[in-house]
Amino acid sequence: MMKRFLLTPKLRAAMRRCKERANSARLGSAPAKNFKLQSSKFRETPSFKFKRFARSSARFWSPVRAVLCRVAVFTHLLLAFSSSADSATWKVGIAKQNITPENGLWLAGYATRDKPADGKVMELWVKALALEDAGSNRAVIVTSDTLGIPQNIYLHTLGELKSKCGLNPEQIILSASHTHCGPVLRNSLYDAYPLTEEQRGLIEKYSQQFEAKLVQVVSDALSALSPAEVTANEGETNFAVNRRNNTEGKVPKLLVEGSLNGPIDHSVPVLAVTDTEGKLKAAMFGYACHNTVMSFNKWSGDYARFAQLALEKSHPGAQAMFFMGCGGDQNPMPRGKLELAERYGNMLASAVEEALREKPRTLAPRLNTTMEMVKLDLGPELTKAELETFKNGTNASQRRWSTHILADMEAGRPIPRSYPFPLQAWSLGDQLLVTMGGEPVVDYSLKFKKAFGPQTWVAGYCNDVMTYIPSLRVLKEGGYEGGKAMIPYGMPALRWADDVEDRITASAERLVQKARKGVVEK
Repeated sequence: MMKRFLLTPKLRAAMRRCKERANSARLGSAPAKNFKLQSSKFRETPSFKFKRFARSSARFWSPVRAVLCRVAVFTHLLLAFSSSADSATWKVGIAKQNITPENGLWLAGYATRDKPADGKVMELWVKALALEDAGSNRAVIVTSDTLGIPQNIYLHTLGELKSKCGLNPEQIILSASHTHCGPVLRNSLYDAYPLTEEQRGLIEKYSQQFEAKLVQVVSDALSALSPAEVTANEGETNFAVNRRNNTEGKVPKLLVEGSLNGPIDHSVPVLAVTDTEGKLKAAMFGYACHNTVMSFNKWSGDYARFAQLALEKSHPGAQAMFFMGCGGDQNPMPRGKLELAERYGNMLASAVEEALREKPRTLAPRLNTTMEMVKLDLGPELTKAELETFKNGTNASQRRWSTHILADMEAGRPIPRSYPFPLQAWSLGDQLLVTMGGEPVVDYSLKFKKAFGPQTWVAGYCNDVMTYIPSLRVLKEGGYEGGKAMIPYGMPALRWADDVEDRITASAERLVQKARKGVVEK
């Protein structure tokens, strides 16, 4: 929308002078009403000829001068509008909160764990990046060193952010790095671990503190909004390996041979924020790969946290933030050593540095955010016979899962047959960002880039991580990502319905169209 410009005192004075000059020219060209020649023998002197010529010229140039004056005023206004348009900018605010739990809390990830955390390698953080465009539209991206934000925490935080910050769900992204050395959160993965009532109490207490810090970090970031430039670019690094198509023990040899199998996405999307003096203020970047280099019982942000540490060391005062891509079926390989986590972090940080240097795209200060909760149907309904088989089996996680579902059945509580899946599409200038809940496999990233453009960014593990999100290909192949992971996540089914990919794709197409249309209209 074109802004209304106020006439400054200088501009008013210029317009007044133009008007006075035009009026003066008209008066000077008017013929003298009582002018009479004193003698028919009067001869025009050179001076009289010049004056008569001047009057004649004035009659011609007066309207021209008036037009030129109007052109000058219009040009001044046009330049003022152009200058104002050029000065339109983003406003960006950043903030962070330390979320490192005390030792004794259970770690999320790896169902084989049999005890809580016993130390830490590094601090864990929740960080926020608040954006406001030239039209005062706002949105906030939150990243966290957690396995995933569960639905109950997401919904409660939405309510708090609405009442305290005036934000709607489409304006908020709550992202998890999917570190497997972060804390278990309320009502998430309870079937995976032998949690006592005391431990569940500790998880509840921590979850309340975590929710409060989520709200606080968003509020702090919004309060810190200031003019900035926002740019986008992509780098690349190659330590992610498709774990479904490559046996982990053979990966070192396959790497040497260059014969790794399966789809991958090695791109590194980078959103950079610089202040009015050109200094890096924030760098948010993503990668499609599990944060599973380490499996010990110590708090750690894994390779993603090492990458952030490296960038913040190279750019003092800047805030580095990581978001997970569609890495549900991607692992860092080889793995298992802390030095490998640091090495992969440095590789990722180097890719970000290259993207910062190589002519990033400047994003116009236009923001549009869209969202849908997609109804995803679950697969075949569980029978009591199936659940009894799991209950009497040897797998402890499966026994806990089947026991609580059987208890719901016997108590007459309804067993859900679908799940509300969060999906978003944001346009930041001409940069498209699609976010997905759950643990999406890499097929979604590759598919959306093909459909919406190669520079499309796709973030997984956003807003609600309920279980894996397979493509139809992976669903039919089966395996952990294809359905077995439903059990440790406590889902009341063994797989999604066959149309899971179709429903997500249809929603993404609607959202992207709305997001891009909104930006064009603004």
